[in-house]
Amino acid sequence: MFFIYGVEDTNFDPDKYVNFYNFPSAFVVLILGYTHKCVCSKCIVLFLMLMSPPLFSGQWSFSLPLSELYSLRRSRFSLGRNFLVFTSRGGHPLPPLHFHRGGTRELLRAMQRYIILAPSPVDGRLFLAYPHDSGALSQSFDELHLFDDGSSDLVSRFIQDPYATTFGGFSKVTNFFRGALRPPDSPFHPRGPQDHHGPPSADDEPGFELITCLGPKPDVTRGQPLDKWEEFLDPEGRVKDPQQIKELVFRGGITPSLRKDVWKFLLGFYPWNSTVKEREDILRMKTDEYFRMKVQWKSVSEEQEMRNSLLRGYRSLIERDVSRTDRHNTFFSGNDNPGLTLLNDVLMTYCMFNFDLGYVQGMSDLLAPLLFVTQNEVESFWCLTGFMEMHQNFEESQEAMKQQLLQLSLLMKALDPELLDYLDSQDSGSLCFCFRWLLIWFKREFSFEDILSLWEVLWTRLPCENFHLLMAASILESQRGEFIGSDHDFNTILKHINELTMKLDLQTVLRGAEANYLQLACCKELPVKVQEVIGLYVPPSPDDETSAESESHETQQLLSQSQAAATETSQSSNSTAAAAARPRPTYP
Repeated sequence: MFFIYGVEDTNFDPDKYVNFYNFPSAFVVLILGYTHKCVCSKCIVLFLMLMSPPLFSGQWSFSLPLSELYSLRRSRFSLGRNFLVFTSRGGHPLPPLHFHRGGTRELLRAMQRYIILAPSPVDGRLFLAYPHDSGALSQSFDELHLFDDGSSDLVSRFIQDPYATTFGGFSKVTNFFRGALRPPDSPFHPRGPQDHHGPPSADDEPGFELITCLGPKPDVTRGQPLDKWEEFLDPEGRVKDPQQIKELVFRGGITPSLRKDVWKFLLGFYPWNSTVKEREDILRMKTDEYFRMKVQWKSVSEEQEMRNSLLRGYRSLIERDVSRTDRHNTFFSGNDNPGLTLLNDVLMTYCMFNFDLGYVQGMSDLLAPLLFVTQNEVESFWCLTGFMEMHQNFEESQEAMKQQLLQLSLLMKALDPELLDYLDSQDSGSLCFCFRWLLIWFKREFSFEDILSLWEVLWTRLPCENFHLLMAASILESQRGEFIGSDHDFNTILKHINELTMKLDLQTVLRGAEANYLQLACCKELPVKVQEVIGLYVPPSPDDETSAESESHETQQLLSQSQAAATETSQSSNSTAAAAARPRPTYP
């Protein structure tokens, strides 16, 4: 029998809620409104019991056989306080259970020993109840040995003195229920064969399941930077093994002297299978195309610009951002630095290339390292277009950013649910304080030199396209000790995250991110949504099918596209739409 009993306390203090304690195979007890002195008659005591008909009745009590439980819904108020609503198979909702300091996960984990909770296909917060192994329900109080003299008179003792009887058993099962509440992947909580297929648990995001198969994080070592280039080229200048290059870059980055060459491949300016001669042709055509677009905005008179509020607005934003982008770097320092002029011109030309997007604050942060490394206006522009195709964080709807924050939340639920629960309890479960990290790929969190190393690692798209999200998870996990058990609130959490700027060790974060990936990848029961985030599962799509011959013609296609763009582009600014529609280069 699933039984909940409560006595109303008129002086109830919601701040004294405590979590559910799990007594496996018997019952779950939640004490609310307790005092530090003793348990008195004014306390609220709720019992979720597996036994015969209810012992109590009253305004705040209800009983329901688990076999009659149809569903439960997890919801929360705007301030992040969770509550559960149970519904019987007759369609009658029971009074909501409120959780002011967490505990829903523990309660659901206990219930899943007796029933299966499956997420509804149409509502991620709704979980449907199905019968489970009936043997678990038949276990008795005797199997727990909670009481010295047996449990044959447990019911009568419980009626006579429920508080003394219950708390008398507490002292003998403290270690027992602590072990039961410990996450299944804990080394102190051995997992039996029956635990390998645990039912899904309710959580904030649709489709998330309780993960019980995560092993310990593996040790990860970083490698040496790529310091040779010519030996990876064939006699005609083609890169013989692009995947090997990417793996070396991912493992250790690139020696500064080689960045200018390798970055142009990583960002799609040059196809990996292009020859030296073909690259010369591509550079010539891309140079012509760039300067045709630059002439378009350069030739706009002041009078014309006065009637073009959009272009005028882009110019104003760019001038403002350029004046404060990486001014500590000698390439951009000083008032009359030519580096600032190049930064301004490339961003203005990008507005001609992609007028629908134009300029969005933060794009100057992406361009500055590219311009610093290439030292070339044209090359930095085309590297920026490749970066923007890969990045796609600046769209007006912000859908890409919302999706990434959701994906980061899924990763945190898998990697460290306790930390995410804590952040959620402090109104920070949306992880919005990570917005800047993801928007400009940690540009403000690390030094300029570290960003050069970091971005080239991320451009390899190894081991998955969302490796930057695994990095964000690694940083959050590194701050676990600062958050858990602290008195931080939303404002102080945000302040602490912002104060991490220039205090993080890049190599440590990269090792942690890769360890996160390996830990998740080794989980055989990883939820599909998490698999999608880390690239282990890709929904089938006919559009993704490409012929085996397509890659061999990549260079020729890019050349023809550049030639077509050169032909179609005229002195009229309206012709820039054709250039904006240029297909994204194919990565091997």
